[in-house]
Amino acid sequence: MIDSNSPGDKNNNQIFPPWVTSSEQPAKPKQTPSVQQQDKSVPIENGSKQADLPVIPEANPVPPSSIPSISPDVPKEEELAAPGVPNEADFVKESPFKRLIPILGVLLIIGLLIFLGIKIFPKLTIKSEEGGSSTTPTSTKTSKKPVTLKYWGLWEPESITTQLIAEYKKENPEVTIEYSQQSPKDYRERLQSALARGEGPDVFRFHNSWVPMLKKELAPAPTDINSAINLSVNFFPIIAKELTLNNQALGVPIGFDSLMLFYNTKIFNQAGKTPPDTWEELRKTAIDLTVKDVDGRIQTAGVALGTTNNIDHWSDIFGLMMIQNGVDLNQPNSETAQDALKFYTIFKTTDKVWDETLPPSVYAFATEKVAMIFAPSWQAHEIRKIDPKLDFKTLPVPQLPGQKVGWATYWAEGVWSKSDNQKEAWKFLQFLSKKETLISFYNAASQRRQFGEPYPRLDLVSQLEQDPIVGAAVKQGSYAKSWYLCSRTWDNGINDKIIKYFEDAVNGFLQGETAVDVLSIAASGVSQVLSQYGVGTAQTTTP
Repeated sequence: MIDSNSPGDKNNNQIFPPWVTSSEQPAKPKQTPSVQQQDKSVPIENGSKQADLPVIPEANPVPPSSIPSISPDVPKEEELAAPGVPNEADFVKESPFKRLIPILGVLLIIGLLIFLGIKIFPKLTIKSEEGGSSTTPTSTKTSKKPVTLKYWGLWEPESITTQLIAEYKKENPEVTIEYSQQSPKDYRERLQSALARGEGPDVFRFHNSWVPMLKKELAPAPTDINSAINLSVNFFPIIAKELTLNNQALGVPIGFDSLMLFYNTKIFNQAGKTPPDTWEELRKTAIDLTVKDVDGRIQTAGVALGTTNNIDHWSDIFGLMMIQNGVDLNQPNSETAQDALKFYTIFKTTDKVWDETLPPSVYAFATEKVAMIFAPSWQAHEIRKIDPKLDFKTLPVPQLPGQKVGWATYWAEGVWSKSDNQKEAWKFLQFLSKKETLISFYNAASQRRQFGEPYPRLDLVSQLEQDPIVGAAVKQGSYAKSWYLCSRTWDNGINDKIIKYFEDAVNGFLQGETAVDVLSIAASGVSQVLSQYGVGTAQTTTP
């Protein structure tokens, strides 16, 4: 289950102080909430068939043999002959060649067995204790049945995955893996439609927040493979928490990402500023770095916060703030939720370091229109496309005093619950989850772009934590949390529907409605969506 509980004193209902007073509220709303779309996913029911046991026929009883009577006139010992051996009189009358027939028959049988033994049993070389070797015949391994696995991915082109598949095939020559890179547009719906038709892939990519929508389609790992992967020991806690059901893995990530603070090093150096570690420091730094013209229009924004229309990943940011503030996102109408809403919007309403006239935040950062933004690591690739020479770095997200809470958003590989090749598919995922495979995967991707997907394993954090871009992602893995406010999943499902309710709440508050009113409406809508996907309203715990 996805995490929404934050550590700290939950009785403190104003960790984010209510910065906005009633006199600072924006004007009355001019927009109406948007209508929610209906989910089109098709559930799939699992089925099983019990094998018929073979019927063992009864053995036919053997009739007792008739025992001949023994004559009292017993012949002398020399007159008796052993069973099957002719007596002397018979032997004299027989041809001498008849004596050779049994011997030749035995020799023929022995020769035939030797010939078949050479053909059937290869020689096995066994090392002796002294280091020598001897050869003994043994049976050959039965050749494995050829298996073809269909694999749907999203972000990696075939040129990258082909290398990994080739490595796997060296040890598993009977397995053929057909990789297909899918478009993210309507991917979740297309995936579930294919699975519902019985035409789905054996292995497929899914987002960490999609488990409630795919729980019937995800096959749990077999016991031996589950123990070998060991999510709870080898991977970040949030991964083990979200991708495990009844102590069995439902998927394996081959990458991990987290919300990070991007900052323009040139702007910071020119202003003599240091990057912030807390939200209060960030607020003061953003005010100092904001540059306006004579008419009060923002020329360089301090930070991209406060709106929804032009901030990439605003829902992740808002979700992070609420979790850090101790909000139960299943019921987001508390005082702590109101305080988080006020703090998020204060950067526009009071501090005026960002507004809706500016371009989208990632583009604004790439063109040096804003000093700081929040985004996952992969947005660095988009920034480099716009300006390859831009000087920037990343940091873990700011914190409230006395705690550490990050925001996780990542993708994993799963196995279809109705695949005929579940065991083979999970063996492939076990291979993908290994340290050596993840390192090879990262290096292969780094040859095509600046870096690969950050590692999801605890034992690989040290290899990336000093990186100026992806280091911030892996550093937060041990304390990251998540919820159904993950942007850019394009799921038209649990994320998009809940995001829309909170979008209406933020916009309504900016237009003058009270925090109580807008969050009450959002809480009602969130409850309906969670119920639709069978999530429930119980508050989750810290991983």
